[in-house]
Amino acid sequence: MRVVQKFGGSSVADADSIKRVARRIVATQQRGLEVVVVISAMGDTTDELMELALKVSPQPRARELDMLLTAGERMSAALLAMAINDLGATARSFTGSQAGVITTGTHGDARIIDITPGRIVSALDDGDIVIVAGFQGVSQTTKDVTTLGRGASDTTAVALAAALHASHCEIYSDVDGVFTADPRIVPGARRIPEICYEDMLEMAANGAKILHLRCVEYARRENVPVHVRSSFSDRPGTWVKDINYEEGGMEQPLISGVAHDRSEAKITIVGVPDQVGAAASIFTTVADADINIDMIVQNVSREHEARTDISFTLAQQDGAKAIKALRAVQEQIGFFDVLYNDQVGKVSVVGVGMRSHPGVTARFFRALADAGVNIGMISTSEIRISVVVDIDDVDRAVRAGHTAFGLDSDEQAIVYAGTGR
Repeated sequence: MRVVQKFGGSSVADADSIKRVARRIVATQQRGLEVVVVISAMGDTTDELMELALKVSPQPRARELDMLLTAGERMSAALLAMAINDLGATARSFTGSQAGVITTGTHGDARIIDITPGRIVSALDDGDIVIVAGFQGVSQTTKDVTTLGRGASDTTAVALAAALHASHCEIYSDVDGVFTADPRIVPGARRIPEICYEDMLEMAANGAKILHLRCVEYARRENVPVHVRSSFSDRPGTWVKDINYEEGGMEQPLISGVAHDRSEAKITIVGVPDQVGAAASIFTTVADADINIDMIVQNVSREHEARTDISFTLAQQDGAKAIKALRAVQEQIGFFDVLYNDQVGKVSVVGVGMRSHPGVTARFFRALADAGVNIGMISTSEIRISVVVDIDDVDRAVRAGHTAFGLDSDEQAIVYAGTGR
């Protein structure tokens, strides 16, 4: 039986941590399992490499940046292989390219197209532990090194688990699983023993950093069970998998957790002509700039002016690009102004049980009101309610929502390395 294990940067932050991880991996192999390991860069290595790149060049070419940033994972892979070999086992490290991770050609945010794990299978047949540098692959067309986006070592691990027909994929971090909220904000957050793919997708999409969004998408599509656990303890973690509540006789949880995101910003377009095609022109402009939009609100038209205001949220990193694109079409579309606010955050409550339980929205909004939190924007789906609040109110909103749905625990959650990843 095969298992894929992924270790995050906090788990391999220094030499002692690497040795501890090596002992865990060897112990897994000694239980009779074939082990493939996906490894992240040590600690803050990726951030440090990015900082160095920007000192050398204010606008580094994306291709060369990928060449640089993938070095962090290759270093971790080689060092971990050395530590495993010193324990009497044999390990072989591979880059993403050597492991057969084939991607699109988009530098910085490539997508996995295919995995051809021939070299991995050969090494496993030889009795080796295989270590793969995460977060990277090789372009199918250009053969250049590519990166999959920050946090995408999770996606590498799940994709390898699917390609190798592994029994499951283990994602190791510095917390004991997926919690009902960020333990750094809510110390009494509960560990969730099992969570369905659907809830985990919403949690990841709305700011929960424990799993990369594309990792969960891949796991659901390929039906790969994912076990999220801590590399600093032997406690049971959280299983992310397909859960049929009806077959299991279990009741769907009303709320699985509360997620938050501080990386969004809000743009308000003031005085948009209230006429057919105006909104389409605005959002076509944003789409042409390759910018993803999250929440959208349009105010009621001011009858005497025949104009309205449109607000939407987007990633802060895309703010300047969006403003520039919109200013370029301001005269053509005929709106008055563009306002930008990056002092906002998003708080979301997530749970498949919302489908069959009325009153969730009222309870959430009442909790926010009692906590003195003003709501700026609202967005909902079948299993999620999201609100935009002032950045200074995010922590308060998370705690209020968590308490309102009875998720608080008397036992304090542990964040072993302080990152929550």
